Amino acid sequence: MCEIYSAAEPELFELKTRSIRLDGVVTSIRLEAVFWHLLEDIASDAELSLGTFLSRIHREVIARRGEVGNFASLLRVACTTHLNQGQRLTVPPDRARLSPDIQH
Repeated sequence: MCEIYSAAEPELFELKTRSIRLDGVVTSIRLEAVFWHLLEDIASDAELSLGTFLSRIHREVIARRGEVGNFASLLRVACTTHLNQGQRLTVPPDRARLSPDIQH
């Protein structure tokens, strides 16, 4: 049952760090390779460079919330929204925290 997940090629989840210029400030962002690929696709679809696309997201988050928080996590959520045809996934309130009885 879990083969579709467990058989993922290692190069998809290999962590990649990139230096990105966000509104003139150089910073590093570390994401799994598959997320970098998705972000490049999203930016390309919008006819933007990856740097311009990420700067716009960064700027919009600051305008909305006044701070960015965890930008790498936000980018992962953006990728899941893209894969879900623009529909943002939600976490039901009862699942927002890990349950102590989750078995490994």
